[in-house]
Amino acid sequence: MTMTLTGCGSGSGGDVTLQLVAADYGDGKSNGSQHYWDQLARGFEKKHPGIKIDVHVYSWTDVDKKVADMVDAGHAPDLAQIGAYADYAAKGKLYSADQLLSIPTQANFTPSLEEAGEYKRVQYGLPFGASTRRLFYNKKLFAQAGITAPPQNWNDIAHDAQLLKAHGVKMPFALPLGPEETQAETLMWMLSGGGGYTDSIGKYTIDSPENVRTFTWLKDDLVGKGLTGTDPAKLNRGAAFKAFADGDVGMLNGHPTLMKQAEAKGIDYGTVELPGTKGKAKATMGVADWMMAFKQNGHRAEAGEFLDYVYSDKNVEKFSGEYGLLPVTTSASQAMQADDKYTKLHGFLKQLASAEFYPANKTSWPLISKTVKARMGAAVHPNGNPSGVLTDIQNTADAADSATE
Repeated sequence: MTMTLTGCGSGSGGDVTLQLVAADYGDGKSNGSQHYWDQLARGFEKKHPGIKIDVHVYSWTDVDKKVADMVDAGHAPDLAQIGAYADYAAKGKLYSADQLLSIPTQANFTPSLEEAGEYKRVQYGLPFGASTRRLFYNKKLFAQAGITAPPQNWNDIAHDAQLLKAHGVKMPFALPLGPEETQAETLMWMLSGGGGYTDSIGKYTIDSPENVRTFTWLKDDLVGKGLTGTDPAKLNRGAAFKAFADGDVGMLNGHPTLMKQAEAKGIDYGTVELPGTKGKAKATMGVADWMMAFKQNGHRAEAGEFLDYVYSDKNVEKFSGEYGLLPVTTSASQAMQADDKYTKLHGFLKQLASAEFYPANKTSWPLISKTVKARMGAAVHPNGNPSGVLTDIQNTADAADSATE
């Protein structure tokens, strides 16, 4: 999807056109992101007649590569709203946040998101759209299986999954470790087992004892006992969400957009914080996408003006509400928390401040994410070797980190 937006200004010789490449958050033409950017850009251009906004919207499948190709060809966009920023920051191609934004705008980002946007302690990635994860469960299926409360720990998950299986539920616990978003499901389980991708100083800890224990439990106690209903390596997140909305899944880890899918199909669901080994997980996973401004065309001041407008409360709230995402600014988050219209999002929103994110500030992360996508599904197969897989990925991570030092 490509769309060019023309300005409402006088067209004087001093006009600047900012090129923005953005990702599509919609699930069809009717709610594609082009509509959001169209309205936003026209509103901005009316107030800033000397600046025009030229927006090109691409699917998530294509957008990161599109920007990479443009940069490699020497034609970087002025602005990109994509999945990763660290590689461009490491190569000195981006303006930092303090070079772009007014002080009130920069200070308004949710602190955990601001920190996740830092490369070597300088913020280059501006968060754009965030989410956290919770465990979803089908209330009707739970009631039919005689389960009176949602799971609080791993023993509850295994116990409830057995009851659901005995009552004929196709997928008692959907475990999407197919290539679509394996890196997310992997991190959720790492956190629930007390581990993670990295330690407090940013060193990869993929093969930690906690992580090995987590994936061994999944292999033996869920997959090995037939409680996932299908081979996790062949189940993508999109298919798992659809199966939940179709009433075929008892439990799964999900993000806010699953609520709309489930409600559209009349599913009565509940959500709880991710269960851990003995109680709640130490943290939930947070995900943010990133806005960044490239230096190449020298449009620092104009890009900053536009970004101040993008991050106004009105525009942040509109985007978040339309696409079922969490606001990335403190003031918009407070407004959503106080609005009963967003009650079902409040649980996700409360978790954002303490959520843990992908190590997106590491230039090696894209390679490690790709490796996790290719390998982790096999690790939990009944004949798999979780420790061996995690060690192999750790070795890849160590080599990648060494190469960039």
